[in-house]
Amino acid sequence: MLYIRDTLWGSIAVDEVAAELIDTPPFQRLRYVRQLGLAHLVYPGATHSRFEHALGAYHLATRALEHLEGAGALDQVAADESAVVASAALLHDIGHYPFSHALEEIGAPHHESLATALITTGSVAEVLRRRVATDAPERIVALIQGSSDSPLQGLISGSFDLDKIDYLQRDARMCGVPYGEVDEDRLLQAMTVSRDPASGRRSLAIGSKGLSAVETLLFAKYQMYRNVYWHHACRSATAMYKRIVERAVERGSVLTAELGGYTDEGLLHAIESGAGSDPMVAALRGRRLFKRAYEAPAASLGGVDLEWIANDRERVRATEAAIASDVGVPANHVLLDFPAKTQMLGVDLLVSKAGGKAERLTQAGQPGSLDLPRLASDLYASARCLRVFCAERVDAAAAVRRQLGA
Repeated sequence: MLYIRDTLWGSIAVDEVAAELIDTPPFQRLRYVRQLGLAHLVYPGATHSRFEHALGAYHLATRALEHLEGAGALDQVAADESAVVASAALLHDIGHYPFSHALEEIGAPHHESLATALITTGSVAEVLRRRVATDAPERIVALIQGSSDSPLQGLISGSFDLDKIDYLQRDARMCGVPYGEVDEDRLLQAMTVSRDPASGRRSLAIGSKGLSAVETLLFAKYQMYRNVYWHHACRSATAMYKRIVERAVERGSVLTAELGGYTDEGLLHAIESGAGSDPMVAALRGRRLFKRAYEAPAASLGGVDLEWIANDRERVRATEAAIASDVGVPANHVLLDFPAKTQMLGVDLLVSKAGGKAERLTQAGQPGSLDLPRLASDLYASARCLRVFCAERVDAAAAVRRQLGA
């Protein structure tokens, strides 16, 4: 058994299988991919990596599995399922792009898709097939993508999965903010396996006494999005980074298919040393961030449909050029930002009641038990903001109203 000292959890016990997986090149790359992308430009302590977070998720998986086994909840689960789930927790972010989720916002394949090749071929697959099970890579991919039939699917992808329990607390600590508190002891102790009345399948559930802990997780997530992940300066830096990579792909400096293999600094170096040049790279490195020229919470937009900003890049560029023309600045000096995270406060979990019965808690809520799902859309609209960033200090409110009707 190997022990690794961790900022958040103290000593993390790592078994031989996990130790071999950690030593593979795809996993070692995560040392050089920051967990929070460009948030260190706002919160200087936010330089922690995907490597640390993956270890934290693995640690929580071993704790959850130990509790479930002690409670007899794994009696009807395959003998090798615990090893598969622990490995999935360790590898869940192995396909992550440089600088966190930003590149998924410009149409790059989701990081879970990139993970498939990394887990089912090469050094990671060799360890898994030899040490866990011949079909372990495929089972792990299904868990990461949320498509597994395993009763333990919810530990890896779900409303209160281990990924969230770790990153909310780790991100808050490294940023030095008080928003990410989660009662993880209560959550882990309340976990069980129950039969879903809708499907008849056994699934991960939480005892009704653990619902208050679910509330702490959901409110922590809301607060972290509002104050850290979607902080205006973080979003400005992210918008600049996305445009830098978009233009680099257009110039042929980097290839979309290769983006997932870079580290943070490796990608910026490839862009700088490739064809052409982009002054926005130097601006980002020097923290000369674009300024807010317009900002409005989604809740105040009066039903204006702006969801196309997340996926219609051509329309976004045209709208930015029109706004730039209206305010009298060059077209490439304006960036439009409207972050989307539709399941930011999504709730879909099985609640185990007294007597062994279970019922599913969804966005419809559960009267008298957990009312937060009813508020989810309002909280999402409160945390989410439409912003226009500009290289110069200008007021773009009138231009935004003309071009977007917002």
